[in-house]
Amino acid sequence: MGNREMEELIPLVNRLQDAFSALGQSCLLELPQIAVVGGQSAGKSSVLENFVGRDFLPRGSGIVTRRPLVLQLVTSKAEYAEFLHCKGKKFTDFDEVRHEIEAETDRVTGMNKGISSIPINLRVYSPHVLNLTLIDLPGITKVPVGDQPPDIEYQIREMIMQFITRENCLILAVTPANTDLANSDALKLAKEVDPQGLRTIGVITKLDLMDEGTDARDVLENKLLPLRRGYVGVVNRSQKDIDGKKDIKAAMLAERKFFLSHPAYRHIADRMGTPHLQKVLNQQLTNHIRDTLPNFRNKLQGQLLSIEHEVEAYKNFKPEDPTRKTKALLQMVQQFAVDFEKRIEGSGDQVDTLELSGGAKINRIFHERFPFEIVKMEFNEKELRREISYAIKNIHGIRTGLFTPDMAFEAIVKKQIVKLKGPSLKSVDLVIQELINTVKKCTKKLANFPRLCEETERIVANHIREREGKTKDQVLLLIDIQVSYINTNHEDFIGFAKYVKHLMVIRKGWLTISNIGIMKGGSKGYWFVLTAESLSWYKDDEEKEKKYMLPLDNLKVRDVEKSFMSSKHIFALFNTEQRNVYKDYRFLELACDSQEDVDSWKASLLRAGVYPDKSLVKNEACSITENFSMDPQLERQVETIRNLVDSYMSIINKCIRDLIPKTIMHLMINNVKDFINSELLAQLYSSEDQNTLMEESAEQAQRRDEMLRMYQALKEALVIIGDINTATTFTPAPPPEVSPSPERRPTLSAPLVRPTAGRGPAPAIPSPGPHSGAPPVPFRPGPLPPFPSASDALGAPPQVPSRPTRAPPSVPRAPPPSHDTMVSQPRRY
Repeated sequence: MGNREMEELIPLVNRLQDAFSALGQSCLLELPQIAVVGGQSAGKSSVLENFVGRDFLPRGSGIVTRRPLVLQLVTSKAEYAEFLHCKGKKFTDFDEVRHEIEAETDRVTGMNKGISSIPINLRVYSPHVLNLTLIDLPGITKVPVGDQPPDIEYQIREMIMQFITRENCLILAVTPANTDLANSDALKLAKEVDPQGLRTIGVITKLDLMDEGTDARDVLENKLLPLRRGYVGVVNRSQKDIDGKKDIKAAMLAERKFFLSHPAYRHIADRMGTPHLQKVLNQQLTNHIRDTLPNFRNKLQGQLLSIEHEVEAYKNFKPEDPTRKTKALLQMVQQFAVDFEKRIEGSGDQVDTLELSGGAKINRIFHERFPFEIVKMEFNEKELRREISYAIKNIHGIRTGLFTPDMAFEAIVKKQIVKLKGPSLKSVDLVIQELINTVKKCTKKLANFPRLCEETERIVANHIREREGKTKDQVLLLIDIQVSYINTNHEDFIGFAKYVKHLMVIRKGWLTISNIGIMKGGSKGYWFVLTAESLSWYKDDEEKEKKYMLPLDNLKVRDVEKSFMSSKHIFALFNTEQRNVYKDYRFLELACDSQEDVDSWKASLLRAGVYPDKSLVKNEACSITENFSMDPQLERQVETIRNLVDSYMSIINKCIRDLIPKTIMHLMINNVKDFINSELLAQLYSSEDQNTLMEESAEQAQRRDEMLRMYQALKEALVIIGDINTATTFTPAPPPEVSPSPERRPTLSAPLVRPTAGRGPAPAIPSPGPHSGAPPVPFRPGPLPPFPSASDALGAPPQVPSRPTRAPPSVPRAPPPSHDTMVSQPRRY
């Protein structure tokens, strides 16, 4: 293997790759791709083969590489090759690899020089390579031959651009030494995608094939077309060497001998050749690795912190240790009890932000859902009044009662109280369901032990079901207790005496007395209050200034036709004994804004015992008699009991809303918490053998092994990153080339390079004759740089024009006047 420079980096990179592979993250270390761009037969494939150290690419004249070859080098103990299109087949003979590349190229492109942008993917495994991607691209051509399309140049250009536009791609711009560098298509493409020159390296091939008397020194010294990273000359094997099976190691020795012996290149021989190109690329890989290390380190440290807590529980894990199983069982049951307690009582740990659960949901059942279920039991007013009427009549029997019977009130109240059993039992069911859901959520932490998880759920769920019966019995008992004794002496109950004293208000609202004459003030609105005994009206709804109180005895109601000029809807009250109703008025006409208001007031008057006149239409009378008795005294009794039922049921509802949640809390929730804390562990031991309970799931065992392995791999990777930081150096990119500034080396003697004139210990001014056209035109004037005298032999000719009109202070001014004239003549810009 000739790539010794890369071999120095292989151990460190392999260690890092191994650490990443253990994490399942081998793709993290993405080293740059190396794409070789150049014209046909420029020697691109030979440059790539030097990285692998094997002969495996097709050879020949004209266009040989007709499809992109994406060559992935993979570090491995064994050495072999695999093609993506031949999965599972390993090639250990690299001559077979070459034949397969040729056959696969012909399969897609045909036998007559056709091209295709479909790449061939080849993977080479070897202990002597880094994990790199090398790309051999078709040579740039302009004239189509054979089966090539007319736009061959455009197609190849687009094909090359697909690869070299990536920021992660190093570009080797290959140009043969026996062609004009100014016409290099490779350099032109590289300049387009990499104008700063940060990832472009010029490669000059075929230096040994230049015409005698010519050389590429100006190019290699970065004078002619400067590149930021300069040019590297290489000498590849000839076709004769390849046919003669000359190996790459011998070819590199011959290359080294060529540069050392050639008079134009020997002074830069240590910067030429395949080993130096490998060294440059190796430094680029090192720079890339060091650039990516901070991100690697941050990511790995984040992963390490995220699993450190879990790994602590696994470090001293012994699967078959009985004491470990006992301890683990105790800890898990205790943790289950703590989690259950936190979910019921509330905690800042693991707050669910998506939905209500645990104690919060039970609280909602107690204080929102249960009261809503009670309110939802709407009384059917028609049915309730009918039931009260039938109860009163049945209690009186054949006799006509003079007083409102207590027994009718109790019968109706008991019937309403019994209806509370439904919402109360439903609230118990809702709490039980939430408790079971909470248990399932808490047992998720026991999922690593399937049998323990199942048994815990089963035992706790069975206990909840046992408590369900006792809790429901107690809830029903509470309802039955309320039914057993109707306490009409309750301080909040209005009572019969209080009801008579404080007559219950049936309705309040604004009405207009419309039949008052204009001379007496005209129509005016008042605030009316209707009770079971009277109809009063006030100046306003504050009820401070009472205008009049009208007793309801012998009153009836009838409709009044709407007048043409009025938008009000009117009904009238009148006395059946032909007496005045209000002052001098036989009728009291009351007006509303809508017919709905009229109907509503008429219904309220019916509840107070004020009935419609017999002149009402038959249908309306029928509907009235269905809902209300025509007996005013009975209707007043019905209204009284109806209001008393409302008063007593409000007391019962308040009591039940308070007692039912307390009963469920005591008999169900607190009992389940106590059971989990005190009896769950004992029942688990009695249900199954401890070894069976603590048998791990296969997934948990695999996860534990993976977590421990990942933890060690992360720590090792962090150590390796530190080693790479200390074992490698970072070489900054050279500054951009602004002007040709040749770098001279002081190790070579002058006669081997060029004939000299006027050289000596002090800088001498050459005569304009032999050197007037030799030096290039300088880009900027200025004093001479402080080069040592040994290197000045090479630098003297181009420095003459940039010297000032007088000699530097270190050089004595020559007395002859002809010398001053010579100094002033070569000032060219």
